Amino acid sequence: MTDQPYQGPHDGQYDAYDPYGQQRGWQGYDDPQAAQQYTQQWQGQTWETQVQATASAAETAYLPQQGYEPYAAPLPPETPEPAGTPPPAPEDSGYGPATIGGNARVTDAQRARLEGRSPIIEPGMQPAALTALLGLLLSGTAAIGAYALLVPLVLLQAVTAAGWFRLNGMWPARQGIALAFAGALTADVALLVADRAPSAILGTLGVWVLLALVLQLRSHADPDERMYGLMATVASAALAIVAAGYLAAAADAVTVGAAAVAVALVARALPLPTPASVTVSLLAAAGAGIAVGGMTDVGTEGALLGAAAAVCALIGHRVASYDYPSRFVHFTAGVALPLAAAAPAVYVLGRALA
Repeated sequence: MTDQPYQGPHDGQYDAYDPYGQQRGWQGYDDPQAAQQYTQQWQGQTWETQVQATASAAETAYLPQQGYEPYAAPLPPETPEPAGTPPPAPEDSGYGPATIGGNARVTDAQRARLEGRSPIIEPGMQPAALTALLGLLLSGTAAIGAYALLVPLVLLQAVTAAGWFRLNGMWPARQGIALAFAGALTADVALLVADRAPSAILGTLGVWVLLALVLQLRSHADPDERMYGLMATVASAALAIVAAGYLAAAADAVTVGAAAVAVALVARALPLPTPASVTVSLLAAAGAGIAVGGMTDVGTEGALLGAAAAVCALIGHRVASYDYPSRFVHFTAGVALPLAAAAPAVYVLGRALA
């Protein structure tokens, strides 16, 4: 092999072809080493071009065609739309337009606030019917005895603990639910041991708040998450423990108050405007208090007891309706919160009217 440079057809000059349609001339090298170096470089480029040309069609089937612009195929002509044709409406996917900065999807609650609508969805008639059934069970078993009342009360406390965590968007939260439910059971046992003294509720509540604080301090989550979990755990335990007030209250007060809550929630679920529905609910609860109070020693004062229990129950009902809750929330918090919130009123007024 000689060390002569490549000799083109023009006597020592080679017109290199520019892939963009231009030509650039260069003179042959007189130095053999320089010629050999250029020859190797030119051969190396030729080898790389051949390797790229042998790429499999399967690997480049989905890549855009990278031809030179002068040889690109022309676009098909656009067909003009006939005059008077309305523009096609974009498909309504239920979400906002996509953005480069991130996901632009918003929740139903956020969209409702932006549109000026209320983010409140009430549980409806089915959860109200379950609340009424549970209230009637509390009312009936209270007339039988404390241990009979304990059965629906434990069910109420379990649903309260689970529903509160789900209402706050924390699911699954097995540790928090178990802790709140354990506090409720402890309060029930303490009440039975202490002959239904209300101090058992306060003592259990204080111990469980301290226990929840210690458990959250041992968590390795972020400080904001730990604070949020602490508040949810304390609130859930407090509601479940406070529901034990039915066990501490007088039996006749529980009979009247629980029946009034049952009637009030069914009336609240009727398809009426909110002001009218609330008014009908309170009147129905007062009437139920009078009717059931006449069967017990409470008498006509049952109207006051029934109305007060209904006010607390409607507050719990409102809380369970906040921020577009799910169906699971409606059948847990929507069922239990009205009865749990009414327990303090039943206990206080029951003692006052006894």
